Amino acid sequence: MSYFYLHTPRVPLHGIRHVVMAIHDFTTTAAQLYDNWIKDADPRTKDWLLMSSPLPQTIIIALYIYFVKSLGPRLMENRKPFELKQVLIVYNFSVVAYSLYMCYEFVMSGWGTGYSFHCDLVDYSQSPQAIRMAWTCWLYYFSKFIELLDTIFFVLRKKHNQVTFLHVYHHSIMPFTWWFGVRFAAGGIGTFHALLNCIVHVIMYTYYGLSALGPAYQKYLWWKKHLTSVQLIQFVIITSHISQYLFMKDCPYQYPIFIYIIALYGIVFLLLFLNFWYHAYTKGKRLPKVLQSSTLSQNNNGIYRKKE
Repeated sequence: MSYFYLHTPRVPLHGIRHVVMAIHDFTTTAAQLYDNWIKDADPRTKDWLLMSSPLPQTIIIALYIYFVKSLGPRLMENRKPFELKQVLIVYNFSVVAYSLYMCYEFVMSGWGTGYSFHCDLVDYSQSPQAIRMAWTCWLYYFSKFIELLDTIFFVLRKKHNQVTFLHVYHHSIMPFTWWFGVRFAAGGIGTFHALLNCIVHVIMYTYYGLSALGPAYQKYLWWKKHLTSVQLIQFVIITSHISQYLFMKDCPYQYPIFIYIIALYGIVFLLLFLNFWYHAYTKGKRLPKVLQSSTLSQNNNGIYRKKE
């Protein structure tokens, strides 16, 4: 009779100990670096919602990406699209109202009451004006989580063609980076792009709200193509405004790293939206239906040549 023995390879205990020690050393070093880094954060905002650590927002954003790119489409695969007309009307006009309120607060807390649009520093004092600006920055940060619903509604309505890389990247990176802004530099030159973005969102979500009202309002939405133009202008202005810092001889802005991040953000999104513009509108694919037939007719009559 033959006997077969199953030999299980053994991992040396000293090898396991080395791995555990390495993990322990890494986590200890990371914790020390984080503690040294966070001690310089703005103490005024540390107890506000989601501000204690970047971990909660990281989890929310990760779950958002997982849902809109994987779980959501799978759940909706064999389901009919949800009818969300009333929800979308309320949501879009609520975002318009919220954006208008943030515009007012940004203006009243600095951009219309003392900021020079040049070298504007962060005011870390406990003055009512400084606290108002910091709170407005948090309101803007929180609005980015509200706007995650844009993509979730796309998924529930099975508008998967709208869930593009540009869309998901934009909605993911904004709240993540703005946590650092609120935590370290809630005010000053780095908040101008937020004010401008709120103005643009008033225009955009007004369009979305009117669009949600139904076909009877389509004839009033001929300006859809200009929404992307407005966004492109936004990024040109943002990049131009923030880039002036590079040419200032003496501007003691407290966190120059945010200047470079905002400049990079403006350039990257300008390029992404230019790419979107080229692919979406050269053949009239994203124009309102009221204009699509006109555009196609013009193309067929030779008035406009199709761009290849």
